[in-house]
Amino acid sequence: MEQKINLDDRFSRFRDTWSPKIVGTLNDYDLKVAKVEGEFVWHAHDETDELLLVHKGRLVIQLEGRDDIVLEPGELFVVPRGVRHCPVADSPTEILLLEPAGTLNTGDATAGGTIGESI
Repeated sequence: MEQKINLDDRFSRFRDTWSPKIVGTLNDYDLKVAKVEGEFVWHAHDETDELLLVHKGRLVIQLEGRDDIVLEPGELFVVPRGVRHCPVADSPTEILLLEPAGTLNTGDATAGGTIGESI
């Protein structure tokens, strides 16, 4: 069934950070939203690229051996598969992610992670 998704509505449904929520699917990919603040864990996704788009706030993506990427609202970046990265948000930030269904948000890091729940 086709369904319109209002991002502001979906972001209003939860408060937890660094815990992506699935809001839709595109072929074999999950469309996820997440609230983030502070520094996440350094990790890589060996099997897939990862798209991050800032809805509100500001996100810095630290990349191992490369310059940081700074994203403002409406900007996106694709982290290439296998590249170690660490997202950082100095203030509350809302992001949208696109990645294959079943992708763990912590990638290869040993810290506990989540695939995401539907909202």
